[in-house]
Amino acid sequence: MTDPKVDPRARLRHDLRTPLSQIIGYAELLRDEARDHGDTGYVADLEKIRTAARRALEVADEAVPPTPSPSGTASPFLESPSPGTPFVAAPGPRPPTPPLDASAVRLLVVDDNELNRDMLTRRLGARGFQAEGAADGEGALRRLDEERFDVVLLDVMMPGLSGLDVLRGVRRRWPESDLPVIMVTARDATEDVVEALQAGANDYVTKPLDFPVVLARVETQLTLKRQKEEIRRLAEDLELRNAFIRSLFGRYVSEEVVTGLLASPEGPKLGGEHRRVTLLMSDLRGFTPLTEGLSPEQVLRLLNSYLATMADVILAHQGTIDEFVGDGILAIFGAPLARPDDARRAVSCAAAMQAAIVGLNERNASEGLPRLEMGVAVHTGEVIVGNIGSERRTKYGVVGSAVNRAGRIESFTVGGQVLISDATREEAGEGVRVGARLAIDAKGTREPIVVFDLRGLGDQSLPDAADEVVPLPVPMSAVGHVVEGKRVEAQAFEAALTELSAHGATIASPRRLRPLSNLKLELRPEGRDPVEIYAKVLAPAPEGAVSVRFTSLPAEIDRWVRGLVAEARRRQQ
Repeated sequence: MTDPKVDPRARLRHDLRTPLSQIIGYAELLRDEARDHGDTGYVADLEKIRTAARRALEVADEAVPPTPSPSGTASPFLESPSPGTPFVAAPGPRPPTPPLDASAVRLLVVDDNELNRDMLTRRLGARGFQAEGAADGEGALRRLDEERFDVVLLDVMMPGLSGLDVLRGVRRRWPESDLPVIMVTARDATEDVVEALQAGANDYVTKPLDFPVVLARVETQLTLKRQKEEIRRLAEDLELRNAFIRSLFGRYVSEEVVTGLLASPEGPKLGGEHRRVTLLMSDLRGFTPLTEGLSPEQVLRLLNSYLATMADVILAHQGTIDEFVGDGILAIFGAPLARPDDARRAVSCAAAMQAAIVGLNERNASEGLPRLEMGVAVHTGEVIVGNIGSERRTKYGVVGSAVNRAGRIESFTVGGQVLISDATREEAGEGVRVGARLAIDAKGTREPIVVFDLRGLGDQSLPDAADEVVPLPVPMSAVGHVVEGKRVEAQAFEAALTELSAHGATIASPRRLRPLSNLKLELRPEGRDPVEIYAKVLAPAPEGAVSVRFTSLPAEIDRWVRGLVAEARRRQQ
């Protein structure tokens, strides 16, 4: 069947060269088989046949030269393309790879000429390969769809689907790295080879086939395929390893820190740098008394639920969680990546954390778990940030006076409150709404720390932590002590609770109590044993009194206080 698209001279050249190529191929095949079986007497005669066929091929080439290229000049090539012709060259020196197991390799030889298929499959089979044949393009594509092959040797000039048509069909299904295709052609015009390579061929050989060249090209493509498969496997293993690292360490640090450690060999090294960051510290109020009577499993569920909720909020605001210390959290905004809105995001994050506590407490109530209250401090300052520790154990963190100052501010917060430093308020920009300006006389600081009670940021508002106090029918007497750090002053003072809410009270006392000072109060209600609670002074109240916020109420005392508030409200009605 004649293909009208093929030039008649190219067809004539192909038809002259094909039988001569077959004679050469079979002569070499039979010569090699004779040597393998020890029949050396035939070797010389077969070599003479091979030599004569090669001379005849030279005569055919002189009689019918290669078809001229579009430029008008003949562009013949022998076993290698001319300079400047693109082709897939065999790789240069490379690391040794494990020996090729030819018996596990399946090759598909596609050629419409039965003698060509037989000669090539037999020669490849003699080298240990599983070589099979296909008589046309349709059959080749069908077999490739149904079976697995490692390399295809594909004749270019075939009736029906040409080799180039088959190649394009193969490339629609498999990339070059998954199924290498070596074009086998008697048409030695440069443009034919270029077209095949551009269509996705991995390599080519020309007829008459020089079998050592064919074998070398096959082994090269198999080696490349094995190397690409190994690279793919290593990449998949690396991705699995990285995914494991991200899932594990992403619980402790932000995605940016994990990415930096994975991307840079310098990442894990010890060392740091000066950086201006915004620090966020939070802590639960009265967590230990709250958990009295709970099982260890309930305590862990309560704590883990709280930390998971807060971690999600912090990471959503692009903060880096430096560490969890019990029920306390330290987060960094501005490291490892600094952004112009670090302070603003930290303030927004603090407000969002207090909002998240509301939903968390609703879930806790449904599970019979206690209500949580959290204080948050936000401060901006200079720190040293980086990898801290030893070669065996390292953490990404911050050190410096700004960390200590943030801790001091946090210690003065009460449940539901966010205190931000003056430096943070300035850097957070417009829209920051604050309450009273407070000056904290903190241990270890030369001057008072100026802080503000955060009320909101833009459209974002803090949940109202203050409860409406209700007057008590009869003031409740109490004895108080000021708490400095962990030390309770021995000097006591008389006090009376005149108003009460679920979370705080108004206290009248002859002693002048400074805002943010911590108190230990022993309440002495009529008809009940004394009740010990801790509170923090918030602000002055009318007639020389102060408003206080309870910082630790065990479940039993919390129920008692709420009962008193409910009874006082009923009396008002």
